[in-house]
Amino acid sequence: LCTSSGGKNEKISYFNFGAGVMFLPSGILDYFEFTDYSNMGSYYVFCLQEKSEIPTELKSLSLVSKGFYPEITITDFPVRDHTVYFKIKRRRWEDNTTGRTYSRNWKLVADGTHITSEFGSFLKELLGHP
Repeated sequence: LCTSSGGKNEKISYFNFGAGVMFLPSGILDYFEFTDYSNMGSYYVFCLQEKSEIPTELKSLSLVSKGFYPEITITDFPVRDHTVYFKIKRRRWEDNTTGRTYSRNWKLVADGTHITSEFGSFLKELLGHP
């Protein structure tokens, strides 16, 4: 997903990534799993997908995971003169009884008091706010 065939592309696993987790916004791993990383020479790409945990505000419903919404790309602060991109896959949930689909309410997460300002900025971008 994050890799393509090319000369400067370097793919490493999560376990080999180790200290690279410090490039991720603080608090993001509470909601997302790190799935891949690519060093594209002049920029880095981090792939994240939302964890398969039913959001607290939706636990009263009979939900099953129905895959993901289309992937979005967010540009983050540069690291060592390299642009950083996050490819994000947000999970989609479906109510077994009604067929209605749901997703995590990121506004509720952003309004929470336990998140860092860094993660708050990330959520603003995820929600499409300038």
